[in-house]
This record gives sequence, structure tokens and C-alpha cells, in this order.
Amino acid sequence: MTATLEAPKVHTGPKTAEKPYKKNRIGKAFRSSAAILLFLAVWELAPRYVLDESTRTFLPPLSEDLAALWELVLNGQLADHLLASLGRSAAGFVIAVGISVPLGLLIAWYRPLAEFLNPLLELARNTAALALLPVFTLLLGIGEVSKIALIVYACVWPVLLNTIAGVNTVDPLLVKAARSLGLSSPSLFRKVILPSAVPTIFTGIRMAAAYSILILIAAEMVGAKAGLGYLINNSQVNFQIQQMYAAIITVSVLGLAINAGFVALERRFSTWRVKEKA
Repeated sequence: MTATLEAPKVHTGPKTAEKPYKKNRIGKAFRSSAAILLFLAVWELAPRYVLDESTRTFLPPLSEDLAALWELVLNGQLADHLLASLGRSAAGFVIAVGISVPLGLLIAWYRPLAEFLNPLLELARNTAALALLPVFTLLLGIGEVSKIALIVYACVWPVLLNTIAGVNTVDPLLVKAARSLGLSSPSLFRKVILPSAVPTIFTGIRMAAAYSILILIAAEMVGAKAGLGYLINNSQVNFQIQQMYAAIITVSVLGLAINAGFVALERRFSTWRVKEKA
């Protein structure tokens, strides 16, 4: 008699294990976007079925605004204004980050300098950038220089203050452990202080990116000949209400896209951090 050998059974786990995970992801995505979907539905239905005709003139349904947005895309106007705004915003933002990060690291590293500058920093950070728009316009004119300078001023403070806070909130135990291992001050700063401060610095950078768009829109409403702020103001003056809302939608989507990009960039530079379980 010959015995037949059966192949050992390999347990691969339940085959339907991925389905609950996918359902959870879909449910989470729906819950996170439910408020936005509800808002868009109200925007579409309320002007059509709730508001009277005179009010609907100033608050048209979402579909009409999206149609105006698509028309701006087709005729090339949106691209022209978008590129003009992005150019100004990027220039001011890059200058602000280039100034703020090194300066913030320097101020945080040298405590006497921080104590000396702290009252001035508190005064400047609580001065609204838009309140200084007439000052920048008087000193630098109504051209590109004044708009970029205003963006630089608005973006400097969140990056600078978050950089200082990031360095100051580094775990003292990490610093003591690094010093006990014999790290010199430059090595300590490069290998311990700076990596630990990166998440807080990126928070300031994300805030500055949002400010660069918001402040620019207001600045472009004065003396500009192109840009999303100019498009919004010009559409309102010429009573092109759907086109005005189309430009506002563009600003909102642009802000979301920029924020999402910086969130992804922050994750890329913070891969060393342990992810917290939900």
C-alpha cells in the first residue's frame, strides 16, 4: 500500500479582509466631504427654489457659476489671471521663507537676541498686513513691487514665529542625550534641533502659503491690471456676477491645492516621525 501525501494547507487569512477596509475608507471620505457636498447642494437649490428673482441675481445657482468658470477657461482669461497671481504670490512667498527660516533659527538659537527682539516681533505680528496696504502703495507705488512686498510682510511672521517655536519646543531630553554622546553644537543643531523643528516650521510655511494667496487677492483689487483679485473686482464692477463667483471658486480651489501640496511635502520631510494610530 502506498500512502498519499497531502500538501500542507497554507492559511492566507480571510479573503474578504480587504472589503471592510475599503468600506471604511469610502465611509471616511464621505464623512469628510459631506459638509462640502451639502453646502454645494444648498448653493444650487436655494437660489432656484427658495430665493426670489431679485436675490437670485446676486446669488446665482452653482451650475451657472461653473458655466461661467468653464467659459473663462475656454477663452484663456482664467489662465492669464491665474498665472499673474501665482507669479506674484510665489515671488513674495519664496522671499519670505528665505528670510524667515534662517532668521528664526538664529533668533531661537541665541536667547539674548530672542529676548531683545521679542517685543518688536509681538508688535509686528499683531499689525494686520492689509492695514499697511496704503503705506506700501504710497512708498512703492501701485505696481508689482508693492504687492510682492506686502506678501513678503504677511508671510514672514507665521514662518518666523513657527521656526522660533519649533526650536524652542525641542525635547530637552533629546538635547541632553545628544550632548552626552559628544555631539558638537553644529552637529547637535543639524542632527537633533533642526529635524525636531521641521514639523512646526512646515506648519508656518503652510500658513504663509495661504496668506500669500489671501493677501494678494486683496492687493490686486487696487491698481492691478491682471490677477484673480482684479478679475473678482472687475467682474463685480461690471455686474458680471457669475464670472465673479467663478473667480472666487478658483481662489478657493487654488488654496486647497496649495495646502494639500504642502501637507504632502511635510510628510515627505517628516518620514522619521512615528505615525500615531487612529
